Amino acid sequence: MTRLFAPLLAVALMSGSCSAQPANASDDTAPAPAPSAAAPAEPARSATEFSYDGALTQGGWLRGQVPMGAVSATLDEQDLVLDAEGNFFAAFDRDAGTSAELVAMMADGSTVTTELAVSPRDWQIERVNVARRAGGASESFMRRRQPELDAIWDARTAESDSDGWTQPFIWPATGRISGRFGSQRIYRGEPGSYHSGIDIAAGAGAVFVAPADGVVTLTATEPFSLEGHLIIIDHGAGLNSAFLHSSEILVEEGQVVRQGDPIGRVGASGRATGPHLHWSMKWHNSRLDPILFTGPMP
Repeated sequence: MTRLFAPLLAVALMSGSCSAQPANASDDTAPAPAPSAAAPAEPARSATEFSYDGALTQGGWLRGQVPMGAVSATLDEQDLVLDAEGNFFAAFDRDAGTSAELVAMMADGSTVTTELAVSPRDWQIERVNVARRAGGASESFMRRRQPELDAIWDARTAESDSDGWTQPFIWPATGRISGRFGSQRIYRGEPGSYHSGIDIAAGAGAVFVAPADGVVTLTATEPFSLEGHLIIIDHGAGLNSAFLHSSEILVEEGQVVRQGDPIGRVGASGRATGPHLHWSMKWHNSRLDPILFTGPMP
């Protein structure tokens, strides 16, 4: 098992409390990982407090360890997966509030609670003076779409024993960032859907790789109506990645992949205006910003 508390995103490790500067979605970069010649000494596990580090902001994450003697834990009532040493992963939705609560249930029936401050983000918002398109999806489209949505749900709720969630993530491809997580249009005061991932203009046919270890839970060999050739990888602990618009899929469902393994080629399948890789991440139902896992584009 990879140990936790590497100095990711230059966020300092604290026992029971942690803070991170909010990333600005209008920038192409996020705080860079702090350079380190050697892993820092790990603190002794606390009997009375959570310890954790990460990016405590909207669309961000934390990795940590529950107090010694804890038998279960939650983040805002979402159950956390604990490994044998009490390590866990948790995250914050794009629209998360400014506070969250970690609760550990102890073996003696008592609880340990830690309040977290979650910093807001300054999202890239475009206000346009046109009305939002009226009407919903047609019945014929939904007959095709519903099985796709069911397959995506099953893939993103799959539970593997992967420990990819413990790793510092890498970029699946390099290139210009052509779409940023969380960006949104407001149509005459009515919000449209926000962008749920990050778009990388890596060039048609470019190979992209697994950003961390995981298990492949979906390969849309027949292109989905919106996502095209879609790949979903479960990194364990409720964390997963989806890769959209591929021109070719290089893995199979059920395959175990390691960080850096080729998994597909960049394309424009599905609803795409040109070749690019759309990479999105979720923790349970929370949508996350991939750049907060990787740091800036190399």
